[in-house]
Amino acid sequence: MATSTKDATAQTAPGSGATVIAAGTLCWRVEKGSLEVMIIHRPRYGDWSWPKGKLDPGETTPECAVRETFEEVGVSVKLGIPLATITYPVTSGGKTVHYWAARTERLTPVPDGKEVDRFEWVAPERARTMLSNPSDVEPLDALVAAHRAKDLQTWPLIVVRHAKAKPRSSWSRAEGERPLAATGRRQAIAVGRLLQAWNPERVVSSPWVRCVQTVSPYVNQRSAKLKLVDALTEHDAARRPGRARSAVERVFDKRRSVAICTHRPVLPLVFSVLGNHMTGTLRALLPVEDPYLAPGEAVICQVSSANQGRIVSVEQFRAYDD
Repeated sequence: MATSTKDATAQTAPGSGATVIAAGTLCWRVEKGSLEVMIIHRPRYGDWSWPKGKLDPGETTPECAVRETFEEVGVSVKLGIPLATITYPVTSGGKTVHYWAARTERLTPVPDGKEVDRFEWVAPERARTMLSNPSDVEPLDALVAAHRAKDLQTWPLIVVRHAKAKPRSSWSRAEGERPLAATGRRQAIAVGRLLQAWNPERVVSSPWVRCVQTVSPYVNQRSAKLKLVDALTEHDAARRPGRARSAVERVFDKRRSVAICTHRPVLPLVFSVLGNHMTGTLRALLPVEDPYLAPGEAVICQVSSANQGRIVSVEQFRAYDD
């Protein structure tokens, strides 16, 4: 079972030496009933490894993992469960790499020829003997354990708090019409970039303007289906909390990737529903104190496809907006 929570990371960390932050994926498929992973060869280092690379400025680790996988092997992936995060020494001080599982059954890798000159689909046992860096075995072990537990094939359920809105004190019209502030509009663009790491097919949102504006950059770019649900507004959730819970519960029935955008006062109701679908260990990773999430911040849950309704991982990220 995968358990993880992360915030957006910086390029370096404090300490005597700079820490390089990187991210990557373990691409996997099931071929003739057997698990296979894609291992890559890097001619510059003469080693076998996983697709990965350093963060660009203003990039979160999930965005980096998806970008680097595409740049190195030409495969557009959607992130699955988080795997092990490994740290090892490099010339600059240290390197930390965050890994995710990424299913790629119907995609054909095309190495860039520079950083990566070839790849192989191999069984995990074979990959274990080929990997040049001993630390790279850790995410492989996590992937294999998840496969055995039937927790590897998942779909994402993402909860987003709307971006920063104009202050209530300076707004005299209807509360549902209060829009995003200038900072919030920038955050909404960043939220759109972050969501692309999981590429949800649907977005379920409060119909209030600030929520719709938060998800619009993603919806417009990805042509995702947008459904507006009155039960997710502040007023409706306060008067009829059961309806808000039911609205969240219904997304499990679809078994399809989804993002939910709502308001800070509604988040406790949302997380209470999610908590019923996970173990106590994972439940402890959910935000429990007001304000729960910062404007534009998201909680990403991976829901098992084999074990209906069971959440197997929890992560938390704040998109960069500047």
